[in-house]
Order: sequence, then structure tokens, then C-alpha cells
Amino acid sequence: MKTLTLLEVGNLGGLVAMIISIMIIVALVISLFITFFVKSIYESKDGRKFSKSQFWQTMLISLLICGLISGFVCGGM
Repeated sequence: MKTLTLLEVGNLGGLVAMIISIMIIVALVISLFITFFVKSIYESKDGRKFSKSQFWQTMLISLLICGLISGFVCGGM
């Protein structure tokens, strides 16, 4: 008997969209925590300030790394 994937069963597009949106939200939350952690370390030394552009750059880099890890795990090692 041939095994079927979720998309071949039919009418499960909503489930797939929900799973993808949950993965994006989790990646955003993890990236936000990492960015605040980096910000606290950066500002603890010599009284430096963490600018908005540095914040968004750190957030973007963290999101890209989370995306790479998620693609590696979901794509099959």
C-alpha cells in the first residue's frame, strides 16, 4: 500500500498554513529573546548604547539562523 503525505490526503491546506505560522511565531519569539540578551551584554560594557539599527540587524541575523536550523531539521538531516 502506498503511503500518503498530508498534502495528498486533501483539504489540509489550513493545517499546513497553521503549522508554518506557528513556526514563524516561535522563530520571532526566540529571535527577540536572543536580541535582548545580546543587547544586555552589549550595553553592560563601557556604557555603550544599542541603536535601533543594531537591534534590527541582530534580530534579522537571529531570524536567519533560526530559519536555517528549522530548514535543516524539517528538511531532514
